[in-house]
Amino acid sequence: MNIKQFLDSTYLKTEQQAGISEAQNKKIASAFIQEAIDEGFKLIMIRPNYVSLAKKMIADANSKLTIGTVISFPEGINSIEEKLEEATQAIKNGADDLDFVCNYEAFKLGEINLVKNEILECTRLGLANNKIVKWIIEVAALNSNQIIQLSALIKNVVMANFKEECYKDVFVKSSTGFYKTQDNLPNGATIETIIMMLENASPLAIKAAGGVKTYNEAVAMIQLGVKRIGTSSAKAIANGETALNNY
Repeated sequence: MNIKQFLDSTYLKTEQQAGISEAQNKKIASAFIQEAIDEGFKLIMIRPNYVSLAKKMIADANSKLTIGTVISFPEGINSIEEKLEEATQAIKNGADDLDFVCNYEAFKLGEINLVKNEILECTRLGLANNKIVKWIIEVAALNSNQIIQLSALIKNVVMANFKEECYKDVFVKSSTGFYKTQDNLPNGATIETIIMMLENASPLAIKAAGGVKTYNEAVAMIQLGVKRIGTSSAKAIANGETALNNY
């Protein structure tokens, strides 16, 4: 198995979150991009402000690495208009994958039409521009019923509004990696949550983000049916080492 083609190497910290300068953070992001190029990973997942940098580095290296970025990250509470505007800019800058944070708090409050509309409009924008669209549902913020219901909601909106050949380009993704849990509980993908997502989002693809720390855990996720794995320790996992980071 070429596990590298399942790995989305990820660096999503801002300089404030990392406690470093903007120049230092850009240097780290550049190193992640270069490593992803060198290692032959599927994709580099970075903040929107680094998409243009990645595009240039990939072109200079004549690499097939693709670029993913996050929209309305990490809370997902931006309006539909704001999400569309941010995604449009990311498309212009050269992003291949758009990972939208679903407004899961609105979903929990029963604002189902709002969530349906953002899924419809943002997915339409991405697919119209030949991009892959992923919807982050933040499993650590949801109970089991909510994970099941939100996964099914995304599937139902996509199946009702887009052609079957589009289904492979829309993912349901587990986590941002930035959600703060109580009592140090997992904030990313677990086998249990991924099974719920697979059972209720199919035929849409699933991305397991956060919590996958070893090669064997990654393989187990892939064998379940996961199509992508998001991790900030892609090289360690690919080399059979244990990831030191939670995401």
